[in-house]
Amino acid sequence: MMRSLRARLLAWLLVPVAAFMFVTGLMSYDAARETASLLQDNALFASARIIGEDVNWEEGELIARIPPAALEMFESPYQDQVFYRVVKGRARLLGGNPDLALPAHASQGPVFYDTMLDGHRVRAVAYERELYDSGATEPVTVVVGKTQASYRAMLENLWRPQLLREGFMLALVIAFVLLGLTFELRPLVKLKDDVADRDALQLQPVNIERLPSELRPVADAINQCIARLKLHATTQRKFIADAAHQLRTPLALLGTQVQCARPCGRCGPLLTDALAGIRRSTAKMTGMTNQLLMLAQAESSPRDSTPAKVDVAAVVSCVLEDLVDAAQRRGIDIGAELDGEAYIAGSSMLLTALVSNLVDNAIRYTQKGGRVTATCRTEGGEVVVQVIDNGPGIPAEARAHVFERFYRGTTDAEGTGLGLSIVREVAHSHGGTVELEPVAGRTGLVVTVRVPKWRD
Repeated sequence: MMRSLRARLLAWLLVPVAAFMFVTGLMSYDAARETASLLQDNALFASARIIGEDVNWEEGELIARIPPAALEMFESPYQDQVFYRVVKGRARLLGGNPDLALPAHASQGPVFYDTMLDGHRVRAVAYERELYDSGATEPVTVVVGKTQASYRAMLENLWRPQLLREGFMLALVIAFVLLGLTFELRPLVKLKDDVADRDALQLQPVNIERLPSELRPVADAINQCIARLKLHATTQRKFIADAAHQLRTPLALLGTQVQCARPCGRCGPLLTDALAGIRRSTAKMTGMTNQLLMLAQAESSPRDSTPAKVDVAAVVSCVLEDLVDAAQRRGIDIGAELDGEAYIAGSSMLLTALVSNLVDNAIRYTQKGGRVTATCRTEGGEVVVQVIDNGPGIPAEARAHVFERFYRGTTDAEGTGLGLSIVREVAHSHGGTVELEPVAGRTGLVVTVRVPKWRD
C-alpha cells in the first residue's frame, strides 16, 4: 500500500487544527446559547415585573391590569406566542391563561423554567410579589412565558457567523498548508528526479548544497552508494583492460605458432588438417574474444566522461576501406553515401566498432554478388547512419531477438551472435537508437542508427 508523505504531513497538521476548531465551535455554540438564554430570560423577567407592578388593591380586592408595554416587548418577525398568568397565592386566578403551569416550587426571586402549553415548548418565568393593604398581606405570583421561535433565531444569528468564520479559517489553513507543503517538498521531488532520471552509468554525486538539513543524510547515503558503484565500475573497466591484454596476447601467439607449424614437411595429412582446424578455432576464438571485450567496454563506458567531437562520416569511410577486401572476396559491391557535416559527441573507437559490426554483418550474410551500401547524413538534430543490403534480411519474428547476446538467426555464415548486441550498447551509450527494417519492395535489410548531433 503506497503512502503519500504529503498526505501524511497534511493529516498531522490538519487533524489538530480541525480538532481545535471543532472544540472552539462547540464553545462558541455554548456561548451563543447562554447569551440568547440570558437575553430571553431578562425580557421575560422585565415583562413579569411590569405586570406585577400593575397589580393593586381596589376596594379590598386585588385587581390585575395588564399594560400593553408588558407584552409589546416580545414583538418579533418570528410570530412567537406570549402567555401570562397572575394568581393570588397559588390558587386564585387574577388574569391570564389558567393552563400556563406554575413552577414546581416557590422562591423569593424569579424562577425560570421550561414547560409545555398547547403543544408548544414554552420558556417561562415566575415572579412573586407581596402586596399590603390595611395590614393585610397577600402573595401574588406573575408568570410570563413565550414560545421559542425568536430564541432559536437569535441563537442561529449569534452562532452562524462564528461557524462561518471557523470554516473559512479552516479552508484558509488547508490552502496555506498545501501551498507550503508543495514548496517545501520541492527539494525532495527534485532529489527524486535527479536520481530517477540518471543513466545507469552516470556516477556523479548528487548536489547537496541547496538541500534542507533533513534531506542531507538521505543525499549523503545516495552519494555513498554512487561512490561504491563508481569504484566497482572503475574496477570492472580495469579488469576489462587487463583481460584484453591477457587474452589477446596468448591467442596471437597461438595463431603464430600454428602458422609456423603448417609448413613442416614431416607433417602428415592428419596433422595438417588438425593444424588447420586449430588455426580456424584460434581465429574464431580471437574474434569472439575481441567482440566480448568490445561489448563489455561498450556496456561499462562512463556516460559522465567528457565526450569528443567525432566525424561519423570519416568513421564510416575508414571502416569501408578496412572491409573492402572482405567484400571483394565475396564479389559484393560495397558503396557509401556520406554527408561531410555529421559530427556527434562520443567515442571514435566505439563508433568504429558499431559501424564495423554493421558492415561486417551485411557482408557476411549477403549472398555473393550482392550489394551493401553505408550512408551517413544529418536529419534535424540527429546524425543517421544506415547500412543497407540486398541479402535475405531478417524475418519479422526474429527481429525482436537479434539484439540478444549469442543469438543467431541463421547458421549459413560464421559469426559470434554478438555484433548487433555491440551495436545496440554503443548506440545507447551515445544516447541513440537502433532500428531494423526490411527494404521496401525487395529483399534485404536496413539497419538505422540515430545519434544526437554535436551541439556547439
